[in-house]
Order: sequence, then C-alpha cells, then structure tokens
Amino acid sequence: MNWLKRLKPGASTRTNLLVAALMWSCIGLFLMARGYFLVEAVPWVFLGLALGVGTLKAFLVIERAARKNIARILARPDGMCLGGVYSWRMWGMVGCMMLGGRLLRNSSVPHLVVSVIYIAVGWALLLSSRLIWQEWNARSSSLR
Repeated sequence: MNWLKRLKPGASTRTNLLVAALMWSCIGLFLMARGYFLVEAVPWVFLGLALGVGTLKAFLVIERAARKNIARILARPDGMCLGGVYSWRMWGMVGCMMLGGRLLRNSSVPHLVVSVIYIAVGWALLLSSRLIWQEWNARSSSLR
C-alpha cells in the first residue's frame, strides 16, 4: 500500500483551492460558450434571461455548494490528493450533470431553450467560482 501513497497526486491546500476554482471557472466558461454557439445567434433578450436565471441560481443554490467545497478543502491537511478536492457525492453530481447535459442536447427540446439553460448554468458556476478564487487569493496573500 505504500507504493499507492507515492502515486497519489497530493497537493497543498492552496493548490487544491486553485484546482477547484479553475474547474468551476473553466466549466462555467465552457458551458456559456457551448450555449452561446449552440444556436446561430442567441437573441439579447434570451441572453439576458439566461444571465438573470444564472445569477439567481448562483446566489440561491451554487454558492452554498462552493462554500461547502471551500470548507471541505480547508478542513483537509496539506498533501491530500487532488482528486479529493470534491467529495464522492459532488463527483457523482458532476457525472449526473454531464449525463443530463448530454441527454438535454440530444433531446427534442429546442436548441434555444438548451442554449439558455447552458448559459444560465455556466454563468452560475462562473459567478460562484469567485468565492473559491477569493479564498485562494487570501491564502496566497498571506504567504507574501
């Protein structure tokens, strides 16, 4: 079992925060771009609707998950595995969201609706990632 510990990609708390923030931000940007380019041109009113719904989702739902994620990372000692940046439950939710996105994209739901959903979810993730970035920045500033 000792060899298994040597293979583990362990990292500091700061690095775990960085990875979490990058994942939330990159996935959010990816979903927003995917939604925007899913239809020929997203009308401004639908883009505004997506950003409004995404903002509500961020403040009412996603930020709670971000705070839990931050607390989980901070509660773990330095050197823990990067894969443990999320709990098993969170990884399961990520898998379900990926499957749901694929099913939605391949369903008969109009592409404009799918586009609005993608942009809203992507914006919610990107907006909520600021909490993790703030914590990472606070940890980085304390080292200077």
